[in-house]
Amino acid sequence: MLGIICLAFPFFTQAQTSGTFDKGSFISKKDTLPYRILFPKHLDPKKKYPILFVLHGAGERGNDNEAQLKYGTKLFLNDTIRQNYPAIIILPQCPKDSYWSNVKIDTAGGKRRFNFLEGGEPTRAMSALMGLVNQFLDKPYVDRKQVYIGGLSMGGMGTLEMLRRKPNTFAAAFSICGGDNTNNAHIYAKKTPLWFFHGAKDSVVPFTHSEVMVAALKAAGADPKFTVYPNDDHNSWDDAFAEPQLFPWLFAHKK
Repeated sequence: MLGIICLAFPFFTQAQTSGTFDKGSFISKKDTLPYRILFPKHLDPKKKYPILFVLHGAGERGNDNEAQLKYGTKLFLNDTIRQNYPAIIILPQCPKDSYWSNVKIDTAGGKRRFNFLEGGEPTRAMSALMGLVNQFLDKPYVDRKQVYIGGLSMGGMGTLEMLRRKPNTFAAAFSICGGDNTNNAHIYAKKTPLWFFHGAKDSVVPFTHSEVMVAALKAAGADPKFTVYPNDDHNSWDDAFAEPQLFPWLFAHKK
């Protein structure tokens, strides 16, 4: 996809060391994908840095370039984390009328049922996201051996789909209360280390969606991590983002 990245600040200025998420937009021929970006403290433009893409859930969709900061940012802004794991953090925002992953949602009877597709064309949001990822991979300050992705709910689903569509890109990934079609597991099983998180009492995205994916990945030769929170409902991201080993585990992997 051809596109351009527009940053709302002069590149490599003092604004990037202030501990705030700056605004940017990826613009393709048809779509605009807003995102927020956090650069490492004491950024050295001559160095290469790991990059982490974080995908939000369905409730944070829109075009305000703000709602996607609702979850996880406390962790990303933690001084100790930023000191020990200097990385570029990007949080794109999915449009209200789209979805990260290619999934059909049946709401008959008042209960959501997720039917994950095997293959198929990417959604507009996923297509734009792939363009955003590709453009950042071409930046001289990005370490292509340390590219990571993770997300929650719809973002967890989008994470797994991104691994299928770009299986050779990511060094590690995490999926919080997400899911995928088990027939897709073999595509990325041996390509990207994964850590799954899910609440056993999830009333929105059933716990079984992560459970069957873990089983499918193991059957395909992978060894994913799987953390289940027995008392968590859909907000298992609160506990997942509080896991002390999440960042150490993630950044320990390189391509």
